[in-house]
Amino acid sequence: MVIDSRLKAVYDGKSGTDPEHQRMVDQITASFGPAQAEALIEGACTLVYVFMNWLRQAFEHQDEDVIEHAVPSLVSTMRMMPRTFNPEVIPTMAGLLVAAGTGLSPNLWRAQYGSWTKEEMNPLEATAVLLAEYINRISGQGNDFATKLVTDALNQLD
Repeated sequence: MVIDSRLKAVYDGKSGTDPEHQRMVDQITASFGPAQAEALIEGACTLVYVFMNWLRQAFEHQDEDVIEHAVPSLVSTMRMMPRTFNPEVIPTMAGLLVAAGTGLSPNLWRAQYGSWTKEEMNPLEATAVLLAEYINRISGQGNDFATKLVTDALNQLD
């Protein structure tokens, strides 16, 4: 839901975060204990994995490599967003994308380098948003295609 609301704000041309929405998100996350915070991080990593898996399959269908096409584009976008992506976190986010793009769990990939840091939380969320927007753009299926991918995947689990 957070990724979807961020995308809608981008598509509506809103800059920044709606203060009311941010207060709600802050209130919810402040109530999280360690287990809930870890689950939220795992959820973001799972979204990155799902999105990169879809991209990998889409690029393979065209006999192209997802790492070659998607990762440089996303990293370039990250570099244009210095308030969200400090230069120090871009290699971590690029590694996350490469891991997911090669079929490796982002959670397992990250575990070898230690716990996520507070400074990486916003870039992690933004990486998932950038992936969703990238999928929406290249799919040609509308501004909510990435959200539908996730919804469809969740419905298949039921």
